[in-house]
Amino acid sequence: MGAEDNARKLLARPTLAMLPRVSDGLSFLFADICRIVQTDTGVCAEIETEASGVQRVPIPTASLACVLLGPGTSITGRAMETFMRHNTTVVNCGAGGILNYGSFPAPNRTVKWLDRQARAYADDERRLDVATRMYEMRFDEEVAEGTSIERLRALEGQRMKALYRQLAAKNGVKPFKRSYDPGDWDEQSPVNKALSSANAALYGVAHSVIAHLGCSAGLGFVHSGKQHSFVFDVADLYKARMTLPLAFALHDSSSPEGEARVRLRRNLTLYRLIPRMVRDIQELLDPGADEDDDDEPVGAGPWPVADLWDPLVGAVAGGVNYADRAVDGEGR
Repeated sequence: MGAEDNARKLLARPTLAMLPRVSDGLSFLFADICRIVQTDTGVCAEIETEASGVQRVPIPTASLACVLLGPGTSITGRAMETFMRHNTTVVNCGAGGILNYGSFPAPNRTVKWLDRQARAYADDERRLDVATRMYEMRFDEEVAEGTSIERLRALEGQRMKALYRQLAAKNGVKPFKRSYDPGDWDEQSPVNKALSSANAALYGVAHSVIAHLGCSAGLGFVHSGKQHSFVFDVADLYKARMTLPLAFALHDSSSPEGEARVRLRRNLTLYRLIPRMVRDIQELLDPGADEDDDDEPVGAGPWPVADLWDPLVGAVAGGVNYADRAVDGEGR
């Protein structure tokens, strides 16, 4: 068998990479170059090769929290129904789990993390607390109590300038200036091209994790006014460690955009970024939250019952007639 046949055989193999689980109830599965179908025994990934014909790899739907479908994947309607019935988020993503083309959130998960995000976003003091924790997580340093958002922006700018200078000197790059101009893309330096490409890929990963948790991509704490504000917030946590060193390392590359995406996919596996990103978002929105306190399905069966809002206790049971119960001013 020649080298070309070997390469074709490797490309035809399924890529089903189970990433480490954050807890027993939270796991991610990336699937690529396969067709996901519903069979009599469950959901399977079908792979067809000339040598072996059609092979089936069972997918443990009951234990999956999120499935990432790569560009070489197709899925049948019945298989999608099974994922939804098992409360699994399905994300349509790029190669290796980067980029994000859309998602189908698990229909019966609670909105616990969305609720905490919205409450913190709507309160200026709590929003500043989250922004401060983001800075501390990003640069691994504490911020003095009472630091304003203006001061945080200044500190962030100082740290990033210093990092640019450090990486430029380390890689022998002439004085570097960050530039992103889609209208003049071909004239950008290799570092700028690599950085823009790597950042775009990182945004996709962050968007997939945010979608799985049920949070809003638009409710940012540092960024504001865009549909992806929270995506930018989360991705910024990892740029100093991941995309910036990668971009400067590609300063003499003839194809910086492509190499940046390939290397970032490799780093995602190396650093196990997806489960870490889940933990970090949870810690930002609810410091000290129990890692095992994952979302549970709302209600039972195909028609879950939502809770009702109560300003004193947070929520009361839905599906209950409260006409005969005491209310404020009438005996409560």
